[in-house]
Amino acid sequence: MATAATAVKMSPRSTGYPSSCKPSNTSCYCKPPAAAPMSTLRCRSAVSSRGGPTAGRREEEEEWRRYLAPERLEVLAQLEPWAEANMLPLLKPVDEAWQPADMLPDAAALGADGFQAACIELRARAEGVPDPHLVCLVGNMVTEEALPTYQSMSNRFEGTRDATGADGTAWARWIRGWSAEENRHGDVLSRYMYLSGRLDMRQVERTVHRLIASGMAMHAPASPYHGFIYVAFQERATSISHGNTARQVRAHGDAALARICGAIASDEKRHEAAYTRVVAKLFEVDPDAAVRAMEYMMRRRITMPAALMDDGRDADLFAHYAAAAQQAGVYTASDYRGILEHLIRQWRVEELSTGLSGEGRRARDYVCALPEKIRRMEERAHDRVRKEPTPVPFSWIFDRPVSVVLH
Repeated sequence: MATAATAVKMSPRSTGYPSSCKPSNTSCYCKPPAAAPMSTLRCRSAVSSRGGPTAGRREEEEEWRRYLAPERLEVLAQLEPWAEANMLPLLKPVDEAWQPADMLPDAAALGADGFQAACIELRARAEGVPDPHLVCLVGNMVTEEALPTYQSMSNRFEGTRDATGADGTAWARWIRGWSAEENRHGDVLSRYMYLSGRLDMRQVERTVHRLIASGMAMHAPASPYHGFIYVAFQERATSISHGNTARQVRAHGDAALARICGAIASDEKRHEAAYTRVVAKLFEVDPDAAVRAMEYMMRRRITMPAALMDDGRDADLFAHYAAAAQQAGVYTASDYRGILEHLIRQWRVEELSTGLSGEGRRARDYVCALPEKIRRMEERAHDRVRKEPTPVPFSWIFDRPVSVVLH
């Protein structure tokens, strides 16, 4: 999951709502991608044609209230046994899960001499990884390390949150179990980077620090309907990014890094399966609310969770990282559209008819038409884009430049 805005940083404004479960409220949303979905995030007023920011706040508050209605919360309460049976089994028992020490040289297992030799071999293999792939690796790692933000975001969702921090509900146990598995991802990538000797780890760590402090804006009310759709999309995006990284670094001779990225991608696929399942269930039991939530999210775009990353030097760091990912083939222009098409198929959105209101039917039609609209926008942007690459220095790799095509 990852990247940042090319022009304007997106920062949530205070809404003044008294409840702790208020909707996210920002004055901007991310327009559909032109050529690269992560590198063309530009903000504009989401409500400029609807009466200005005050009208936009009213719209978000109304959406929030709809999904806090008793019938919505009752749906979630009734689904808890389903979550117990269908989501929790996708978490691996701790004794069966890989740990970072399994992926990297371990002094306890190898002894002092063996550990030193293994580290020398790791550094030798890491020398073959090109700078653009190192930049993508750091961007992915920074995104993974902002896990505290994502767990906090999950605990905003009314009806499924972990209210005490140790609730026994299936929803709460899923959040904690998911977070525990995700925690290994940033850890193993960070340790690999440190051992490789190829990165300015202080700059990487400062970027992580800044991102967690900045937070993220999901552009949605505190509703599991909206939140689960967002996370299903992001888990698939993350799996694609780590999977592509694994294949490419293997081709450059770093089998150890490929194994790490492949293991992370596999975890993300399981997590994607869980969130895809629960949204499919919502489409089954409450199709009108589910498809309206999906339309709401897609109109405001699925923004990347690391969109506010900042190393203290590059004001457009996220956009530059995104351009590097596009250039390296780690996460490309068509991936956003491809994920949307996949989820439409998985949730059988085109087949929805029974149980839809007029608003629900309009939402279905909007969502199903969106991939083709995005495709046409990509084609037009491709014709306009400046082809000459621009060298962009990245502090993560000691300010070495990476040539990227900026949009």
